[in-house]
Amino acid sequence: MAYTIIDDPSAFFQTTLYAGNGGADHSITNTGNSDLQPDFVWIKNRDTTDVHCLFDSVRGVTKLLTTVGDILQTTDTDTLDAFNANGFRVDADVKVNTNAENYVAFQWYAGTTGSGTTTGSGTGKAYSYSVNTTSGISIVKYGGNGSAGHTIPHHLGVAPAMVICKSITQNRGWPVQHKGLTSAAYSVYLSQTNAQSDGTNSWNSTAASSTVTTLGNDANNNRVDDNDQYIMYSFAEKSGYSKFGTFTANQNVNGTYVHLGFSAAFIIVKNRAAQKNWYMFNNKTLGFNPLNDYLDVNTNEDEESGNNQIDILANGFKLKSGGTGTNKSGDKYIFMAFAASPFVTSTGIPTTARWWLEKK
Repeated sequence: MAYTIIDDPSAFFQTTLYAGNGGADHSITNTGNSDLQPDFVWIKNRDTTDVHCLFDSVRGVTKLLTTVGDILQTTDTDTLDAFNANGFRVDADVKVNTNAENYVAFQWYAGTTGSGTTTGSGTGKAYSYSVNTTSGISIVKYGGNGSAGHTIPHHLGVAPAMVICKSITQNRGWPVQHKGLTSAAYSVYLSQTNAQSDGTNSWNSTAASSTVTTLGNDANNNRVDDNDQYIMYSFAEKSGYSKFGTFTANQNVNGTYVHLGFSAAFIIVKNRAAQKNWYMFNNKTLGFNPLNDYLDVNTNEDEESGNNQIDILANGFKLKSGGTGTNKSGDKYIFMAFAASPFVTSTGIPTTARWWLEKK
C-alpha cells in the first residue's frame, strides 16, 4: 500500500467544472474539501473548439499560453483576471466564458514565492518563482542565455519527474523532460503528436537534479536573443498524491493496469514511441467510468465522449480501449497523474475512490 503525507489532495490540486455566463467578472469557486487559491490554472472549453488556456501567478493574470500550437504569450484582459482565495475569476472571452457552455479548470497551488539569478554556464539571468515542496510543484520564469549548461533552480528540494518549458516571448515549442523517456537526451513536445526525439539541445543530456534543471542551447527553452523569457513547470513525485511513469500497452479491452497508489483526479498519457495525441482525463466530467470523456492536450477539439479509454480505479487506472491512441500494442506510454484521494491515508486507513466525496 502507498502511504501519503497529503491526506486531502484538494488542498494542492483541484479539478473544477463550471458553466460560462458570457459576462465580466465571473468568479469560479472551487468545491473541494479545502480552499485552494491557485497559482497555475489550465482551462478548456468542453463544448467547442476553443484552445487550451494556461495561466500562472508568476507570469501574472491575463497572460495566456496555449498548448495548441507553438504560440508566444499573449495578454488578454478578457480571460483570467484574478486568482481568488478559493478559485479564480474570468471575463467575457469565449475561450474561458461563453454563455451556457461548459468548461473544465485544472488548478495547482504553489504558494511560496521568491527570485534569484540562474546558475551554470553563461551569463546568469534573473528568475522568479512560486513553489510548494510538500506537493512538488515549481513554477519558474527565467531568461535564456543561449549557453549549453545553463541551469535553472527549481527549489523543489528533490529531482522533478517531469519538466515542461515554453518561451513566452517567441513562437517556440513546449519541450518536456520526463522520467519515463528513454534517457535525459530525449524530449517530447506538449503541443505536438511526435514521438520522443533527441533532446540533447533542450536538456544538455542531463536529468534534472534535486536543485536545478540543466538546459542545452535549444531556442525552445534557452535562447538569448531579444531578452527571451521562458516559463518552466516542474513536478516532483509525491507518494499517494502524484505519479509519473510509463506503461506498456497491449491493445486489449482488458488492458494494462497502472498502479498509482491513489484514485486519480487528473491523468495525461502520451505514446512516446509513435505519432499520437496527448490524452487528458479527469474524474469529474460526464462519462466517468466506463465511458471516460477526454480532451486532446495538443488540439482545440471539444471533449470526446463515448469512447471507453480507461477506468479510473481506487488505486490506479486500467486501459480499456482496443484502439491505438492510448493502448497501441507493445508501445510504451508516459503519464502524469494527480490524486482525488489517497488509497491509504497517512495514518494507514484505507480509503475508497469516493472517500472524500462521502466524507463531505
